[in-house]
Amino acid sequence: MRIILYTGKGGVGKTSIAAATAVKSANQGMKTLVVSTDPAHSLGDSLDMKLSNEPMEIKENLWAQEIDAIHEVEEGWGKVQKYLTQLFTSKTVKDITTQELTVFPGMEDLLSLLRILKYYKEGKFDIIIIDCAPTGETLALLSFPEMLRWWMEKLFPIKKKAIKIAGPIAESILKIPMPSGQVLDEIDNMYYQLDEMKKIFSDRSTTSIRIVVNPEKMVIKEAQRSFTYLNIYDFNVDALIVNRMIPEDVTDNYFKVWKDIQKKYKADIIESFTPIPIYYVPLFENEVVGMSMLNRMAKEIFKDENPAEIKYNGRAQKVYKDGEDYILAIEIPFVDKKDLSLNQKGDELIIKAGSIKRNITLPRTLLDFSIKRAKFEEEVLKIWFGSDKNE
Repeated sequence: MRIILYTGKGGVGKTSIAAATAVKSANQGMKTLVVSTDPAHSLGDSLDMKLSNEPMEIKENLWAQEIDAIHEVEEGWGKVQKYLTQLFTSKTVKDITTQELTVFPGMEDLLSLLRILKYYKEGKFDIIIIDCAPTGETLALLSFPEMLRWWMEKLFPIKKKAIKIAGPIAESILKIPMPSGQVLDEIDNMYYQLDEMKKIFSDRSTTSIRIVVNPEKMVIKEAQRSFTYLNIYDFNVDALIVNRMIPEDVTDNYFKVWKDIQKKYKADIIESFTPIPIYYVPLFENEVVGMSMLNRMAKEIFKDENPAEIKYNGRAQKVYKDGEDYILAIEIPFVDKKDLSLNQKGDELIIKAGSIKRNITLPRTLLDFSIKRAKFEEEVLKIWFGSDKNE
């Protein structure tokens, strides 16, 4: 089974591209499910039909679904949520905000993704295409399993046997409710599912992420930062889709300035994301709604390619710790060491290799550190970032 996640800044057109990819996959004979986990669902609008919380067959080999996040929270987090509400209100007056505090940021998106785990285990589909929430939320939920595991271990370090013995005493003395066996069972179940999901999403032979951008400065900057974060968490970004490029045959003077701007940003995109494959989508004269336009979009993106195949399976960059320092490792093949130069400007790292320039937007983790040294060997540039507080 293949899993493809589409992400990008809000408004770039990732829903249309996810739907177009699904339509082409289905046309090529693959049993395809396209799923929206974005709370602001627009997948049904793109397909020009009303969707539900369960997979709906809309044509041969194609199913679509808009996941109801509230329902998923009730199913997978309901008992824990009820217990936390009791815990928070044991000493305070209950109000409407209390229940909101029991669902942590990213939890709804995360539980929506756990539905994908269910489909993966069932093996009904050949490919699942996911229209994710905008970039920031997607990054949060992809890293959420590790954060939730830490949080749960700190909040619920008590085992079932200990609760059975000490629970009544603790409730009597502390006057606070203790979690029941059912609550702990739900947490255990969440643990197992998170572990499974992380393994599947990190499996480069199964899952890949595709970033959708428009040729605009702010969108590209966010995509650069997302790309670095996704590499940190070892997810495979196998393609970049540049949407709404003004076609060359548009010669109206009104669009001349816009075409020049897009040409500049196209060069920036190539510099920033090479060697990741880049696909271009034109700005259509009509809105992309319905099967006919989605088919047209898919043809423009993939031509005669199989949209489900893995487009790239390397690691363009990686960040890891080395003692107190961080190392940013970047693959730069076919370059002579003497042709390399390195500069930092604010949150941007500018690498030049002869006539080729590459801009990397640094993750916020590294902005608190300065470059200590760099080393280039075996086609990998390693840059050490460290604090100079003790120097």
